Amino acid sequence: MSTGAASAFETAFEAGWHVSLRRPRDSPYELALLDHSHPTIPEGFRAPARGLLLTFEVEDVDAEWERLVVHGGLHPELALYSDDFGQRHFIAADPNGILIDVITPVAPVGEFAEQYVSG
Repeated sequence: MSTGAASAFETAFEAGWHVSLRRPRDSPYELALLDHSHPTIPEGFRAPARGLLLTFEVEDVDAEWERLVVHGGLHPELALYSDDFGQRHFIAADPNGILIDVITPVAPVGEFAEQYVSG
């Protein structure tokens, strides 16, 4: 699963139970998503996640919406919109139920503008 230049993730490993996504830029990191029932997960933790939200900031969330949802067939759990607190985003879920929030910061509205820490 190769992604666009905005997010710059590349697939490092992919199997039916595991995918590792690598971002090799100046600050490299890797994100691994595993099937909750796989033996790699310690037995006491083999349950679907609930209430976990991973947020990925991209340069152009509208372009990612087009790429992933409109053209890629990804099912959104929350359609693309702008929040008053300063995010334009959409939310999808991975097969284990982990929510993936794809965002681009936008100007906050009203009282939310005062809640941001400067710096």
